[in-house]
Amino acid sequence: MSLLNPFNKRPGLNTATILLVENEEQFQQSLANVLVEETAVTVNVRLAKTLPLPMKNDESRPRIDLVVFIINLTLDKSVKSAKASLKYLDPGYFLGKVCFMVTNARQALGCTGRLDAVRQLAVSLHCPLLCAEDQTPEGVTSSARRLLTILKVASSLVPNTTALYLSNLTRCAMPPDIDQPSFD
Repeated sequence: MSLLNPFNKRPGLNTATILLVENEEQFQQSLANVLVEETAVTVNVRLAKTLPLPMKNDESRPRIDLVVFIINLTLDKSVKSAKASLKYLDPGYFLGKVCFMVTNARQALGCTGRLDAVRQLAVSLHCPLLCAEDQTPEGVTSSARRLLTILKVASSLVPNTTALYLSNLTRCAMPPDIDQPSFD
């Protein structure tokens, strides 16, 4: 088991590859179906339940431009699985090539601790945190459009913009009322 590295392979021409990591695979497939319908660029979608990825097809695997951790807030196992998978990513991915997407935030209103844990995780890794509606086709399409925008930047298909720059603009911030270390 080795780390997934963002810079060990050459990029494809006008091609972007996204890795969707979701433990339950509920939202993953519908999101993938919408993403591959993009016509301006070739979008390759890879699906995984957890990391690390199997080593057997490492040579044929394309360069992964964006890793998206899809976290279902109604399941504690989903948060734990995402946290466990993070250690299999090379630190280079945290320079604008990782984001978190949470689903079922409305159903998990009583479980604000999970949302706070994911927010703290996104803040500590300087990654964007997106909320997605997975119950309606319009919600899935909207989520796919937001991911596609980030993917195009992460795969260097947008001139004069880098993934690190976009990450600085979209990273998650914690409000002062949530526990943060004090430097007083």
